[in-house]
Amino acid sequence: MFAARLSPWLLQRGIHYGWVMVGLTFLNAVCSSAATTLPGVLLLPMSQEFGWGRGDIAGAMGLMLTLFALMAPFAGATILRYGLRHVVVGAAGVSTVALLLVTQATAQWHLWLGFGLLGAAAGIVALSLSATVASRWFVQRRGLAMGVLTAAFAAGQLVFVPTTAWLASAHGWRMAVLPVVISCALAAVLYVLFARNWPADLGLPPYGEDRIQPPEAASASNAVALSLSVLREAAATRVFWILAGTFFICGLSTTGIVNQHFIPFCADNGVGAVVAASFLAMIGIFNFIGTIASGWLSDRFDNRMLLAWYYSLRGLALIWLPFSNFDLFSLTLFAVFFGLDYVATVPPTAKLAALHFGPVKAPIVFGWAFASHQLGGAVSAAAAGISRDALASYLPAFFTIGLTCVLAAAAVFALRDIRPAARKAA
Repeated sequence: MFAARLSPWLLQRGIHYGWVMVGLTFLNAVCSSAATTLPGVLLLPMSQEFGWGRGDIAGAMGLMLTLFALMAPFAGATILRYGLRHVVVGAAGVSTVALLLVTQATAQWHLWLGFGLLGAAAGIVALSLSATVASRWFVQRRGLAMGVLTAAFAAGQLVFVPTTAWLASAHGWRMAVLPVVISCALAAVLYVLFARNWPADLGLPPYGEDRIQPPEAASASNAVALSLSVLREAAATRVFWILAGTFFICGLSTTGIVNQHFIPFCADNGVGAVVAASFLAMIGIFNFIGTIASGWLSDRFDNRMLLAWYYSLRGLALIWLPFSNFDLFSLTLFAVFFGLDYVATVPPTAKLAALHFGPVKAPIVFGWAFASHQLGGAVSAAAAGISRDALASYLPAFFTIGLTCVLAAAAVFALRDIRPAARKAA
């Protein structure tokens, strides 16, 4: 009802409803990002309260990201089967329960259960939701829309990490969880009231298209069968394995090592948790800028070349950090340099998936690639914690992961440039 009234009013002012969908999805992505980044803030205070090793808590983080990865491939098919609104509300409910369980944790298995549920819920409304909205609602400016939605994950860091770090220091780590819980619930309510599954539901063509496109019929098969069917088709192509492999390294070098271990790494070098969280937020600021710019660039330049630059620069930043002085200048330089590149890889990867697999299958294919991304994050989240306990240093983890980024930069050139063929077909 609200969307049907708002859409004509916006159309009279030259605003396509696709941008409202971007805004609603942006809010939910911000909250999902805040929820999955939260364990990095809680690691030190929980370790101090319960006497658990960093490796013990990092194991729960690894489970969270693993279940995130296992759910992500089925997100696109689940959305196609049940609709955007139902999926978003269900995931928000599970996330709320999971975070409340974490606040009541007194044993390690409580933590594993809460983080596990959180990872499963986040996997459903992660980048596959963003890719679905961008693919369905945009023909033109699809790269920009995906860049904005990807930047939401940076905004989650920017808005919540300093606040939750301060709350954990001043009022205890349990209090730090509550703002995220409340925000997740509010974002889900707005999605129910204003979101629609397809542009045709409002009598609109996608942005940049003249004809109204009929909605894709919901699959009669379940989401698992649909996702596996698309995977079998995609796995026969070299494109899929290159996208999935490089995205594994993307997760290895971002969500696992930086999101979860940057604050403890800074603590090892004499930097307080709140100050470190502020630099993590600064990474979020420049990530926001860099990812939107990456979306704009992906509409105009060879996406393979963009990915090569992104992975190379990210690898250099990770290799340099352990050898820096961890002073104001060094951390600011890292935050700016790494932040501009943090998830800038997502718009070109999503654009390549859309070019090769089409607007309906691309979100499902991207979901499988994103599963690889999260598995990479799970590996680095757990391995970095175990390595830190065993070697009393994060240096080997950061240095090794930085080198893998250089390998990813070389791998993207194995992709064929199909832009001329795509333009001719259009």
